[in-house]
Amino acid sequence: MAGPTTRMQDAVRLLMLINEAADSVSAEHITDDPRLHTAVGVVRTQVRLQKLDFWVRNPDYLANELLNDYVNGDQDPALLQMAGEILDSEEPELRRYPMLRYLFGAYEDLEDALAVLSQADLVVRRKKGRPGHVVQTNYFLLQAGRDVVSRIRADYEDLSWYSFRSALVVQLASGQGATELKDRQYIQEEYLQTANGVRIPSIAERARKRLADIRAGLEDESA
Repeated sequence: MAGPTTRMQDAVRLLMLINEAADSVSAEHITDDPRLHTAVGVVRTQVRLQKLDFWVRNPDYLANELLNDYVNGDQDPALLQMAGEILDSEEPELRRYPMLRYLFGAYEDLEDALAVLSQADLVVRRKKGRPGHVVQTNYFLLQAGRDVVSRIRADYEDLSWYSFRSALVVQLASGQGATELKDRQYIQEEYLQTANGVRIPSIAERARKRLADIRAGLEDESA
């Protein structure tokens, strides 16, 4: 397992993820807020951002979900290949940054990292509701943030990994809301059984065994 993340590392990862996950921005969002005049996308709800971040931070769980889609769908070989690229490497060990389990699933305090992005005018966070009763938090990506992502991709190969993995996570989550993503992650027994306040454990070995079994079954079919 990789060591603890730094605030700057979290900021870069979240910027990459928000860039990939952002939906288009409608005019109603930006008319009355001067900070949003250069907004190019928005990720709606903190829950959704946390659930997507869980799969970026836990490649073993991401690979296992790719296997789920492979088995439960039309057995698209691309899904098996992507899962294999993760599980055949040391990515689940070297790129894993476990999250805490709380009442609503995987959670990590993102305030420090988001503060970095906000102070640099890359991302703007806006809350909906009233004081003491926030009903939704939205994360707006500004054009400057998208420009920084482009520069990171071009100049920093190691950091650009976050962009590629974020794109894969967003593809996996396509068409699913925050609650659906939360429910999907709870299906994993290790995730479900983790006590509140404890970091969710790895499932790398179980996922690798599952991948090996699927490959063995395909070899038997072709024999």
